[in-house]
Amino acid sequence: MAFILNKKTKCHVFVTLCVFYNNDFMRQYIEQKIIPLYDGFDKGHGREHVFQVINQSLELSKYYDVNPNMVYAIAAYHDTGLTINRETHHLESGRIVRADACLPQWFSAEEIEIMAQAVEDHRASSDHAPRSIYGKIVAEADRQIDGDTILRRAIQYGLANYPELDAEGHWLRVAAHLNEKYAEGGYLKLWIPESSNAARLQEFRRLLEKTDKLRRKFDELFCAEKTQ
Repeated sequence: MAFILNKKTKCHVFVTLCVFYNNDFMRQYIEQKIIPLYDGFDKGHGREHVFQVINQSLELSKYYDVNPNMVYAIAAYHDTGLTINRETHHLESGRIVRADACLPQWFSAEEIEIMAQAVEDHRASSDHAPRSIYGKIVAEADRQIDGDTILRRAIQYGLANYPELDAEGHWLRVAAHLNEKYAEGGYLKLWIPESSNAARLQEFRRLLEKTDKLRRKFDELFCAEKTQ
């Protein structure tokens, strides 16, 4: 078995020299060639994150008549566009799905297009609703509404991308981001009623209203991240 990185395209396209015959090999391919891409991303978008999105996507998919292998692949590919550009990573992820020469071994052209659209639609700041139930599942799974996780990921992103900021600068950036995204009227949208995210969002909004408590939690997590 051999894999070749196609350097003639913008996307990370892996071309296999052998044929995979079943879904076990599909998952093996993804685990060996797609998941490792997350090792190059910031801590908030590393392996732990993609495995959480995969597991949550598969759990949510149990409520719907969907193809679990598509659900798995969508979750695995959803942030791969970070290899190219963060601001448009959701669109780049869609291009990576469409260009991957291995996927047609396991999925039809129609299924691949649905998968590409789903990863394009996962971003919380998207200006439109996901175009399919697959997009709604991965978008919901990507939310991961847990106070500590949200704060930690925001801090990790700031440390990786704004190293020039001091602690106060990081706090102001994180606080502004959290309110813009999670506060009442924020841009975050939820799509799956069977998810526990709605209750968790209300709980997190109560924390956002308690600025002193939020700052103490930020300081605790910020110090932990700085000392790692």
